[in-house]
Amino acid sequence: MAFMEKPPARKVLLDDTVPLTAAIEASQSLQSHTEYIIRVQRGISVENSWQVVRRYSDFDLLNNSLQIAGLSLPLPPKKLIGNMDREFIAERQKGLQNYLNVITTNHILSNCELVKKFLDPNNYSANYTEIALQQVSMFFRSEPKWEVVEPLKDIGWRIRKKYFLMKIKNQPKERLVLSWADLGPDKYLSDKDFQCLIKLLPSCLHPYIYRVTFATANESSALLIRMFNEKGTLKDLIYKAKPKDPFLKKYGNPKKIQGLELQQIKTYGRQILEVLKFLHDKGFPYGHLHASNVMLDGDTCRLLDLENSLLGLPSFYRSCFSQFRKINTLESVDVHCFGHLLYEMTYGRPPDSVPVDSFPPAPSMAVVAVLESTLSCEACKNGMPTVSRLLQMPLFSDVLLTTSEKPQFKIPTKLKEALRIAKECIEKRLIEEQKQIHQHRRLTRAQSHHGSEEERKKRKILARKKSKRSAVENSEEHSAKYSNSNNSGSGASSPLTSPSSPTPPSTAEHAPF
Repeated sequence: MAFMEKPPARKVLLDDTVPLTAAIEASQSLQSHTEYIIRVQRGISVENSWQVVRRYSDFDLLNNSLQIAGLSLPLPPKKLIGNMDREFIAERQKGLQNYLNVITTNHILSNCELVKKFLDPNNYSANYTEIALQQVSMFFRSEPKWEVVEPLKDIGWRIRKKYFLMKIKNQPKERLVLSWADLGPDKYLSDKDFQCLIKLLPSCLHPYIYRVTFATANESSALLIRMFNEKGTLKDLIYKAKPKDPFLKKYGNPKKIQGLELQQIKTYGRQILEVLKFLHDKGFPYGHLHASNVMLDGDTCRLLDLENSLLGLPSFYRSCFSQFRKINTLESVDVHCFGHLLYEMTYGRPPDSVPVDSFPPAPSMAVVAVLESTLSCEACKNGMPTVSRLLQMPLFSDVLLTTSEKPQFKIPTKLKEALRIAKECIEKRLIEEQKQIHQHRRLTRAQSHHGSEEERKKRKILARKKSKRSAVENSEEHSAKYSNSNNSGSGASSPLTSPSSPTPPSTAEHAPF
C-alpha cells in the first residue's frame, strides 16, 4: 500500500517549526544564586507546556553562544554585589523576560538548536551531528569510493539535517556536499515508496534544479550527495556570505542590506517560477522554497532539496503561512514562499512581519504588484495566485530564458499516486493546524475584549441597573404582601375579587431602562 494511514513509529512526530513561547513564572533564591522557573509552551495549546529552571549563568552562556549571529541582544548585565536583593531580582526577572521575548520572536534564533535546547532540553538533548556521522559511516561501508573531508557545522537552519564536505577517492580535488536528514512529521509515504522516490531524484534533469549526484534512504532517514558550489546559494549572494559559515553567522544580522538589480530579480524570479510550474505539473510536492534552497550557478538559479517533502520535513516559513487559512495547498504555499523570496531579493532582507501593510520603494512598480499579490493583507486573506498567473504578470512575462537542456523526470504511475495521497495528508495536517490557530485567535480576541476597560465599565453599569431593578422588585413585593395582610385582617367574608388596595403596577413600568 502506497500510503500508511498510521504514521510509522520511526519518524519524528515533533514539528520543530512550531513556535515556543516562554514566561518566567517565579524566581527562587538559593544560597549563592537565583533560579528562574520558566513556563515554556509549544504552539497554542496550554496543555503542551512544561517548566524549566534556569540560572542567570545559563542565560549568559546561551547569549555568548548566540553572539555568532552578530545581534545585540538585551541580556541584563552581570552584578556581583547585591545580586540577592529582592528588588534587584524582580528587576532582573523583567529583563530576562524581555530577553526571552526577543529570542523567541526572532525567526532565525527561535529555530536554532541552541535556543531549542535551552527551552526544551527533553526533546533536544540528542547530538544530531553524532547520529548523522553514525549513519554516514554505515553508508561508507557499502560505498567505499566516497570520503569525508570535514563536517560543515550548522550551515543549515534545520536541527535534524547535517552536512559534510566530501570527495571521491580517485578524484581528490573535486568537492561534494553530503546531506543527511531523518524523517519529519509529514512523512506519509510507505517505506518502500519513500526509498524508491529518493533513489529516483538523481534521474531528475531540469535547467533550474540542482542535480543530485547520489541518493539513498533507509526506513528512518535519507542521504544525498550533490556537487559543492563555491558561490553558494541565492541567500549567500544577497547577504554577501561565505557558504561554509554557520547559518546564524551568515544571516543573523547582515552588515550591508542591499537588494539585487532589477534584471537579476526578473531573471531569477522567472527561473524559479518555471521550475515550480514544472514540479506542480508533475504532481511532485515541494513546499520548501526560500533563498537558501536556491543554488546560484553563474546567472542561473537551481532549486535544492526536493527530498524535503518526501522526508516529511516542515517548511522554513510554516509558522508564518499556518496563520492564513487560504494558504492551504502546497501550490499556494510555494507561491506565498515565492513572495518572501522576491521581497528578500528586492530589499536585501526578509519582511519584518507578514502580512505586509505597505512596501518600501522598489526598482519597479511591477515588483510591488507581485509582492502585493503574495504578501499583502488582501492576498493572505483571500488566497494566492497560481504560478501560471505570476508568470503572466509584467515583471516576468517579457523575460527570455535561453536554455537547451530539456527537462526530464519520469515518475512511475504507482509512485505518482503515492505522492498524490501523501500531498493530501500534508495539506490535511496544515488545514487542521490552521483551524486550531484560527479558533484560538478568536477565543483570545473574545477574552481580550471581555477583559478590556470599556467592557468592564459596561458590566459595572449593567450590574448597578440589575441591582436597582432587584431593589424595586423587592420593594413592590413587600408592598403587595403588606396590602394583602391588611385586606385579610378586615374580615374573611370580603370578596377576593375586589381588594381594597389597587393592583401593583407591572415591573416593566418601573424598570430602570
